[in-house]
Amino acid sequence: MRARGATPIALNDSNPTHHGLAPHLLPEPYAAEPRGQWYAREALAAYLGGGAGADDLYLLSSTSQAYAWLMKLLCDAGDAVLAPKPGYPLIESIARLECVEPRFYQLRFDGSWTIDTAQIEQLLRDDTGHRIRALIVINPNNPTGSYVKPGEREQLVALCRAYDVAIIADEVFFDYALEPFEGNRRFAGESGVLTFALDGFSKTLAAPHAKVGWIRVSGPDDDVREATRRLDVIADDFLPMSELVARAVPPMLAAAPDQLQRVRARTQGNLRHLHELLRADALGVVDVLRAEGGWNVLLRFPSVIDENELVLSLIECAGASGQPGYFFDMPANGYLALSLLAEPERFASNVRLVLDAVSRALDVSD
Repeated sequence: MRARGATPIALNDSNPTHHGLAPHLLPEPYAAEPRGQWYAREALAAYLGGGAGADDLYLLSSTSQAYAWLMKLLCDAGDAVLAPKPGYPLIESIARLECVEPRFYQLRFDGSWTIDTAQIEQLLRDDTGHRIRALIVINPNNPTGSYVKPGEREQLVALCRAYDVAIIADEVFFDYALEPFEGNRRFAGESGVLTFALDGFSKTLAAPHAKVGWIRVSGPDDDVREATRRLDVIADDFLPMSELVARAVPPMLAAAPDQLQRVRARTQGNLRHLHELLRADALGVVDVLRAEGGWNVLLRFPSVIDENELVLSLIECAGASGQPGYFFDMPANGYLALSLLAEPERFASNVRLVLDAVSRALDVSD
């Protein structure tokens, strides 16, 4: 019947919007497209460009949800994913909720951050039971602010292809360059290996309350065809995006370029001011690790000061708090994460609070 252009009567159709029972606020029929409403995906594909098509995209409420869906897709209980350290602890938490084992590869700092690709190769080679099902890359990483370099990308794609491992690329901070090296590019659209690129309005619009994220699927045709067939089942089980939210996607995309520029101006301006404040500090013992992109930086202070003690001092003496480096599994003591989003006067005050806390701590240690 469908081949003849006819639609069979569904005797079991329990969608109230097909029977004149939709509320006046939402009068249109609900199509229940697993990947999200077509018009919203078309608008998103046009915004993304770079060969993106509506059929490559899945709309959902957040990149956190995207991680969960992809772990359901790629892993059985007891399988593993590789994730970077230092890194944001959310991935480990989601993996455990999905009964997936998080394993970690290191980012190394030597003036800038690099991925230990030799370690990744060793982890894959030692995985004789083929339990590692995905490699997670954060491009740029949070909180290190490091993009995946061109040479690293080539090696990662080749390794994942050789060991039949998918790439999950979280690129929510990609558009927020700070002090980047040349040649960085998105994994979105990668054709050499099955790739799931994540992004969303939380960062693109600086709107975490919008609750719009997406997955872009790419890779070899056969792999994409099989992955999307299975991902459609997951998406259908969890139901697609709310019509109320989907309606707002096209106008929100229209606002994205101005929002991106607004946030870039804030973060880049605050980073410049941070360098000035650190150069002017009389003690001169606090510096900032090179941040290539994102919204956050890592301050480094003398390791004789315990991170917990520094944060407790901020709480007790300044009514402020912060995230110490060990929250992100930094390899040593002496780090504090600092947001670049604060309004300029507030940002300068935040930096001074840290400098004062370091000064107090060194006086105590003397």
